[in-house]
Amino acid sequence: MVVLGRVVFTSREHVIALEPRGKGFLGIMLRYPYELRKEDEYFDDIADEKIPKDMLELASHIVETKSDHFEPDKFEDHYEDALKELLKKKQAGEKIEAPKERAPAKVINLMDALRRSVEAERGGPAKRQAPAVKARGGESERPKKKNRASQKVRLRSAAVPAAPLLVAAPMDICRSAQQGPS
Repeated sequence: MVVLGRVVFTSREHVIALEPRGKGFLGIMLRYPYELRKEDEYFDDIADEKIPKDMLELASHIVETKSDHFEPDKFEDHYEDALKELLKKKQAGEKIEAPKERAPAKVINLMDALRRSVEAERGGPAKRQAPAVKARGGESERPKKKNRASQKVRLRSAAVPAAPLLVAAPMDICRSAQQGPS
């Protein structure tokens, strides 16, 4: 059972769906029709490509082996922890130094690395191949120019404060994932 209602956040009225959850309610912010955009506006630049069978099998294998239940306790807010540590140092009067610049990451061919990983997991011979550093030749090295109409749509959609294709607000999704199914 879901109840629809209206609520005002940030001086604006929103439609909300309330669902009983344990001893409380789960509130999901709904979007007005004018806030929704057709997926063509976002994905029309993506070319239709035929995915090779081995890549599809490899991706399926990775998803199957890495799938697990969501456990929010496993995640840490590294940014908040670092900020708290910085504030403690500042309160203690310690000198705060700028972080050292990291060395650039090595560029590897992900497909080769994934194949080696799957072969090693299956017990097959994991051939060591040199990582590929160069990009594909031709036009793939630089992005294609887009027409101005496409850019206007992107700018207009970027100005909308909420994610236009979401039906539920992100925080509500996080809360429902933490609480589990009702």
